[in-house]
Amino acid sequence: MSRVVRFHHTGDAEVLQIDEVDVAAPQAGEVQIRVKALGINRAEIMYRTGQYVIEPRFPAILGYEAAGLVEALGPDAAGFNIGDAVSVVPAFSFADYGMYGELVNVPVHALVKHPENLSFEEAAASWMMFVTAYGALIDIGNLQAGETVLIRAASSSVGLAAIQIANMVGAVPVALTRTSQKSQALLDAGAAHVIATEEQDLINEVMSITDGKGARMAFDPVGGAYAGNIFKVLGMQGIFFQYGELDVEDIPVPVMDVLGKHLTLRGYELFEITGNSKKLEQAKAFVNAGLASGKLHPVIDRTFAFEDIAKAHRYMEANAQVGKIVVTV
Repeated sequence: MSRVVRFHHTGDAEVLQIDEVDVAAPQAGEVQIRVKALGINRAEIMYRTGQYVIEPRFPAILGYEAAGLVEALGPDAAGFNIGDAVSVVPAFSFADYGMYGELVNVPVHALVKHPENLSFEEAAASWMMFVTAYGALIDIGNLQAGETVLIRAASSSVGLAAIQIANMVGAVPVALTRTSQKSQALLDAGAAHVIATEEQDLINEVMSITDGKGARMAFDPVGGAYAGNIFKVLGMQGIFFQYGELDVEDIPVPVMDVLGKHLTLRGYELFEITGNSKKLEQAKAFVNAGLASGKLHPVIDRTFAFEDIAKAHRYMEANAQVGKIVVTV
């Protein structure tokens, strides 16, 4: 028996409950881990409220990220041993697996031995944020040293990951945040510049930073009406990555900017990387190297106890965090 977080109908955070369940032995290609820490993701909020890309089957499990110790191995689970310290990359569907539990099964392709310099809390906080940012900035966007990337919602865990990855390759990360309240925290987190979009003129600021050339790339989980302004400050051959829908309004795309500067609007999902075995292994290698060297380091805003999982969800919904929310098990 193991305690597992499930929900039996969609709704607010109170629908999350801790159930005692029998956890099956790992099947072929699976590894069972004793969970030490969980990472909380906005996708889990959307799934719990019935707004995600798949419909929950009740009682529904959830959770994309975890870190812990290998407890048991299924057949064909090569590369791991009992007792290994491991963490989980989001490379599966909630319809099949969920990491919110004391004891969980994980597909072997989603598992990685994280560097020894990480705590379980840090390991659980790493993979969604860094692989998401890596996929757009590096795998698809090929961000280079000296290029400027605009990072919207920069105080989110993925935004902070994008700042670190940009710095890792020698690019110039410009954090976009609504007000100046989080400006110092973003500078402390490695942003080269911070623009408070409700207080400053985006065009003037970006053109000043880039000597009039415009930014090479924008990385945006928000969208909505304001995103149209970002197209105006992209440079020639610039690319705009839309990886979320925090604002459900459509993006007004300035056609002459798109035509005149040969811009690209690119929808992007993490699963483009984690659903491709070759790209997934490349992502693991890049992120593991960054974590081992210290160039990548997860920023943890706050930790909660397993019994306070609903409080952790409510805290994420309040949008007050700077960094990752982690639950200890």
